[in-house]
Amino acid sequence: MKYLKLKENREFRRAYNKGEALVSPYFVAYAFKTKGTKLRLGITVSKKLGCAVKRNRAKRVITAAFREVSPQISGGYDFVIVARSKILSVKSYEVVRVLKKQLKKVGILYD
Repeated sequence: MKYLKLKENREFRRAYNKGEALVSPYFVAYAFKTKGTKLRLGITVSKKLGCAVKRNRAKRVITAAFREVSPQISGGYDFVIVARSKILSVKSYEVVRVLKKQLKKVGILYD
């Protein structure tokens, strides 16, 4: 499933405040069910994580993992994924495994 990007601050805040938090060592994902059928993703990486190269790598790893998982997500959701420092030392397939596990636990992902 194709996904769009979250861009506005109010969309991020809505996911933080009303969404369900999925915590892992690599990221914290907030999933907010929307009325539409579109899937949207926002990625947040703090400057505390490192220089621009490290922050961009974290975004690429998260984007690659989400791209692999997104066809199995039904319905419309807004996802905000906040990177944690351990994401810099793993490959995207490990992040995919953890993301699938977290989404299955809350019933968003179907097989």
